[in-house]
Amino acid sequence: MLIDNDIYRSDLQRVIDAQKDWSQIEGHSFLIIGASGMIGSFLVDVLMQRNQLTDTPIQVYAMGRSKQHLKDRFGSYLNDNNFQLVVADVTQPLPDNLQVDYIFHGASNTHPRAYATDPIGTIMTNLKGTEQVLEHAARVKTKRVLFLSSVEIYGENRGDIDKFSEDYCGYIDCNTLRAGYPEGKRVSESLCQAYIAKYGLDVVIPRICRTFGPTMKLDDSKASSQFILKAVHNEDIVLKSEGTQYYSYGYVADIVSALLFILVKGENGAAYNIGSEQFDLYLKDLAGELAAMNDKKVVFDLPDATEAAGFSKATTAILDTKKLNQLGWRSIFDVSTALDHTVQILKDELKENA
Repeated sequence: MLIDNDIYRSDLQRVIDAQKDWSQIEGHSFLIIGASGMIGSFLVDVLMQRNQLTDTPIQVYAMGRSKQHLKDRFGSYLNDNNFQLVVADVTQPLPDNLQVDYIFHGASNTHPRAYATDPIGTIMTNLKGTEQVLEHAARVKTKRVLFLSSVEIYGENRGDIDKFSEDYCGYIDCNTLRAGYPEGKRVSESLCQAYIAKYGLDVVIPRICRTFGPTMKLDDSKASSQFILKAVHNEDIVLKSEGTQYYSYGYVADIVSALLFILVKGENGAAYNIGSEQFDLYLKDLAGELAAMNDKKVVFDLPDATEAAGFSKATTAILDTKKLNQLGWRSIFDVSTALDHTVQILKDELKENA
């Protein structure tokens, strides 16, 4: 099980140690929506590991649609009094008994093949799901909601800036299948502002870069995830373009560290880009670094039509993280360590499950 992996546990501990102010977190309750996803599952593990170090434990509610997926992922916590599974669809009203202090709404399709094969679900999990989360937060008077948004809300760089600051708006052709994900995130951000204005909710909006890490789903069709899986299996890295796309990436442990920081330090209604300059990489360089781990090479292959339909049209998407850095957050991992840990942990997991 992932939580038993020594490297993984050490990464959890680094995130815990980096969070200097636990006073607003310990002794509180958290609802993690999308708990079995890459970011949600790492966040759950951080909070549960922190519980072992404090006399004021955090109550964790891990929510997802599949009870089996939740049980498979969090089996080691099922007998813990501070942990509870919540089997529910975020697009439906949330159970009234979920009286929680903090809500992290991270439920969403997050990879190209899902955008193409489940386009309605991609939109509505964001739009309808966010409405249900905010309705629930208003009803039970939640202290704070974090709506996990994305670098994709910026669309394509118009060529007038080098990096996306939080007030930038790039180009998105909304009349396309692929637009469902970024437009769903955009309108959900606007919905957050509407609930802040009408109901006085406290909502913060982290905008997250392209994320990788050992909690990724093995069927994730993002390019970075496919590269990682090839490295895990000691295979050549397959690049389905020239690799000139220039993106901000982030290690899941850093992303969760930033989310906890924003939970405590962020301003109501504000959006914060999460990323780190050292993780700004050309796709071909990311592929090359992963290939070099096993003395493999990068090979080129065209995507199939379904996968291509879900690809982002953005070729340059670099986040300006000055706003978050000025608030005091810094990345705690470097690129080489993050990639090495991801590949090694996944290799260990595959060996264990073989």
